Amino acid sequence: MNFNKFQNTRNNAENSTENEQNSTEKKHSNPIIPSGLISRINTINSRTTSNKMYAGYNNKSWRTTEHIDFQEVVKFLNEVIEGKESQSELIYSLHNIFTNKLNSTFSAFGLYCKQSNCINFKIIDKIGSTFTSRVLINGSDNPVEKVFTTKTPMYVDSNKFLNVHYLNDSAVAILPLCCLNECIGVMLVGDNNFASSAEIYKLVASYLSLFIKNRDLSTKVMMNTDTDALTNLNNHRKFLELLSAEIDKAKRTETQASIVIFDINNISQINKDFGAAKGDEIIKLVADKIKQGIRTNDSAARYGGDEIAVILPETTSDEAKYLAEYLTYSLSCCLVDDVGPVKVSVGIATYPKSTQDLEKLLILAEQAMYISKSKGYKNGMSTIVCSDDFDFWDDTALSSFASVIAKRHASIGISFDEELVNKFHSEEIINQGHLIEVVTSLASAIDAKDEYTKGHSTSVSRYAEALARALNLPEKEVERIKLGALLHDIGKIGIPETVLRKPSKLTDEEWEIMKQHPTIGAEKVLLPNESLHDLIPIVKYHHEHWDGSGYPEKLKGEDIPLAARIVAVADAYHALISDRPYRKGMSNEKACEILRVGAGIQWDKDLVREFINISESLYTMI
Repeated sequence: MNFNKFQNTRNNAENSTENEQNSTEKKHSNPIIPSGLISRINTINSRTTSNKMYAGYNNKSWRTTEHIDFQEVVKFLNEVIEGKESQSELIYSLHNIFTNKLNSTFSAFGLYCKQSNCINFKIIDKIGSTFTSRVLINGSDNPVEKVFTTKTPMYVDSNKFLNVHYLNDSAVAILPLCCLNECIGVMLVGDNNFASSAEIYKLVASYLSLFIKNRDLSTKVMMNTDTDALTNLNNHRKFLELLSAEIDKAKRTETQASIVIFDINNISQINKDFGAAKGDEIIKLVADKIKQGIRTNDSAARYGGDEIAVILPETTSDEAKYLAEYLTYSLSCCLVDDVGPVKVSVGIATYPKSTQDLEKLLILAEQAMYISKSKGYKNGMSTIVCSDDFDFWDDTALSSFASVIAKRHASIGISFDEELVNKFHSEEIINQGHLIEVVTSLASAIDAKDEYTKGHSTSVSRYAEALARALNLPEKEVERIKLGALLHDIGKIGIPETVLRKPSKLTDEEWEIMKQHPTIGAEKVLLPNESLHDLIPIVKYHHEHWDGSGYPEKLKGEDIPLAARIVAVADAYHALISDRPYRKGMSNEKACEILRVGAGIQWDKDLVREFINISESLYTMI
């Protein structure tokens, strides 16, 4: 379906209601409203939309809504445009109009990022949960790229191209955000009845484009300098501009380029104890020392409030580390009244050794800086960390990586969970021990998403292994169950934290989202790794019930793989003895009693009996 069909329909409607249109023309006059739009909308008697958003519901279940009041929608749009100064506030307000007035199932707003050559989407579903997605502009068949490059709207029957597992599949309208013949992004609206509101959506896309363009122009007018006022170094915007040019040069000349980020320690505490003027004094001192110590072709900038970044052209990581050591030594010799020596944490990343992507280069440099901060000082000197020096799966590295993504890069389309899975897929597994180490770190990172389930995967793996050994299963099968239990909840990597961390009871829609995690874990995480295919049955079916009432496929009895049944018992036991937001962890006796009651209904009764026999030795008060 395309917009030409909508135009023909609109023209027919205009001809049939010409007299009515003339009588109301003055009443609805508005220079930005397309001709005939009022009559086009007012001929609509009903529309339908999906009443459930997520997998597990019948996609053919619809609800009929009241007649759309075009004047009311335009009124709300005018109020939204006039009353909002923040782009983020505007987007949420438009989303509310789409879902509440036009009954759309989701909306997504994406702006083009020139540096990364991609469109970064913020996706908002019907219940207000937000997700991110990224579409590269690389000559693919993705409909988003087609709309962006051709500046022509499209209507497609499925939203699968977004690769967001927990969005119910629906038709999608894809509209370019164009201003002055320049496409600055794309707007998506999930709507199985798009034809009835096509003109409104196009109107909103035009509104949004003008708003964003005007905001950008206003920002540029305010930015009348490339220099930071306090330090007289380049500001953050200029730094990114210089870095982009330097990376382009390094690509052409096939040379290396390094970034060094210096973070001044304890600035917040210094500001609190001695006032902001003392903090500014130290920041300026660090900036002056770094500017004096770098080469003429290097560039220094104030990267953040207490961070100074340096671009080092034609410099390897070893050379960058040598320069960083010299600068940190120089700073340590500077004594500030009431504070003492200046201390900094230092992170380094090098193109193309660390990565060839500019955004990820910055992330790696910041991650290295956070690791440096965690390591502290040795012999009065800071620990300088290069991105090549640390193991990605180390607990400190994972924590630092998550901090960087959450603090600085949430808006660029890079997701911690997504990067974690990508890294897992690209990891070269050396041996079984290495695999267990990586899997354990991955599982711990997922457990950390929920403060009440930290250590859950490791405990379930231990219980499942003990039960498998009690059944005298072959050693190879025991190891498979142990590994599968570690990854049994890995699909929670795709569950929004608003659902995962909700302390109260989940709504029906939220529960349907939560029930997707076994399938997400099996298909998104394990399926791309051929060496892990034998773990898929454990991850996918550990929530199936003996009586067939479980999910995702309602398997029954011995149709459920034995390994999955073992993990199901271990998973339930640990959940029972663990603290939760709504209750304290149960005793071993109480947990075993609940397992007995559910034996033959939810769990395999033979496995429950065997587990209860060994439970006393496994129980640990949490």
